[in-house]
Amino acid sequence: MNVQAKIVRGRNKLGLVDVDIHPRPKSLLDLKPFMAQQWWDYLQTFGTRRRHGYVRGHAYPKAHPDDGQRLDAYPPEGGTQGSSVSFMQYQHLDAYGVDFGIMNPLGPSGQGDQNRGLSAALASATNDWQLECWNRVEPRLKASIVVPYEDAEASAAEIRRRAGDSRFAHVLMLSRTSEAMGRQRYWPIYEAAVEHDLPIGVHVFGSSGWAGTGSGWPSYYIEEMTEHSASAATLATSMIMEGVFERFPTLKVVLIEAGFAWIPSLGWRLDKNWKRLHMEVPHLKRAPSEYLHDHFWVSTQPMEEPEHRQDLMDIMGWIGWDRILFASDYPHWDYDDPTIALPPTLGEERRQMILSGNALALYRFA
Repeated sequence: MNVQAKIVRGRNKLGLVDVDIHPRPKSLLDLKPFMAQQWWDYLQTFGTRRRHGYVRGHAYPKAHPDDGQRLDAYPPEGGTQGSSVSFMQYQHLDAYGVDFGIMNPLGPSGQGDQNRGLSAALASATNDWQLECWNRVEPRLKASIVVPYEDAEASAAEIRRRAGDSRFAHVLMLSRTSEAMGRQRYWPIYEAAVEHDLPIGVHVFGSSGWAGTGSGWPSYYIEEMTEHSASAATLATSMIMEGVFERFPTLKVVLIEAGFAWIPSLGWRLDKNWKRLHMEVPHLKRAPSEYLHDHFWVSTQPMEEPEHRQDLMDIMGWIGWDRILFASDYPHWDYDDPTIALPPTLGEERRQMILSGNALALYRFA
């Protein structure tokens, strides 16, 4: 453990909980033991059918190969970044004294695939893979229930099949769904999550088949990356306005890798419009900002860095000090080091809340 990690560990009586760690299979062969032969054969013959792809090359800059991973995160034994439990232990878990980490597999997990049967098969295989190849070896790593969210009934069945297993932390969806996330077609997912008191973790990205803008596909990677917060604002607005939280008053949503400085202004704008247009949405019993306060948690990575530090403190205070969770985004290129990621002006109590206390309260890890 390095010196900085020891310092954080000494300051933080509750330790460190990281809500965004990305494990990756070395190849699709890692998922084969957990798939029915029918779907393995299909995958080998026809491959996946994402709702959209990149016209040429890759979404990430050439300096960040393999889906934007850290260049120093290649395991010495070979394989891609994030594919080795032992190297993840060495470089991240042990180095910083991580007590619990939540795995959010981004692919190949089948989420959003056009073929719903294959999507469900890959999602289920990914869940088994997390347990067998990661949690069994390193119990500090909690799994996500990956669901084929475009098929809500199959997703609800997967949630109910995994519910009650303390090795799973939350249900994982991606922010760019084929329809706005508040639509009733997704409600069976929320119903199953609430039924078993599981938060919904929404990580940015996803293959919706639609551009992340309101006017077509972006030209540059920086646009794509910046628009992640827009996709999160869209889903939050949709869930509030469609009445999701009136129907499911105990539903908890964790926004992962979406930033958070946009949340206060969204709440203000929604409240202003709601005062004039509330007759259109009579099912809402409270101001939209109240639903934002009560039902959404945010992760720290990527954290905005305004010119004036107090601006960030004001934003975090509006969101709620008990609604902010630490995330490293390991092993991605924009990884946040827990020893330096949080504002230096945070008091000890709030630092502990963000680094571990809030996540422990939300997920009830033990």
